[in-house]
Amino acid sequence: MHFSLLWSFFEAKALHTNASANSILALVHKWASDGRLNITPFTPSLSYFRNRYFNQGIFTSHFDGLNLRSNDSPELVRAVLKGENINPADNVAALLIVVFRLRNNLFHGVKWAYDIHGQLDNFSNANVALIAAMETHGNF
Repeated sequence: MHFSLLWSFFEAKALHTNASANSILALVHKWASDGRLNITPFTPSLSYFRNRYFNQGIFTSHFDGLNLRSNDSPELVRAVLKGENINPADNVAALLIVVFRLRNNLFHGVKWAYDIHGQLDNFSNANVALIAAMETHGNF
């Protein structure tokens, strides 16, 4: 429940109800250019998703479950998860794109393919990232 509320609030206020990988990238890079981006609050969630999707030098089976599409900046997401891209704005954007895919998969795509098994940690970490994003964005 918290995830759906936090995502809806974030999308409405920060992305003007128009969520996409491109809008997330533009938003996070705007935060960076404005000097408002601090990666520290995002680090625990980023670490969690890195370990979930890229472990021991390979992408895990969970990574395919994200169902990244060509317009989801998959190369950026892969580079960040592998630790090859260390740009703070790209890291936060990739994290929020992962959260966006979790949202899309839950409400549109594969929906309940996993019967929500093992998803509590995903949602908990997504919530931490969304709260950090809303605090970074401000004006809520």
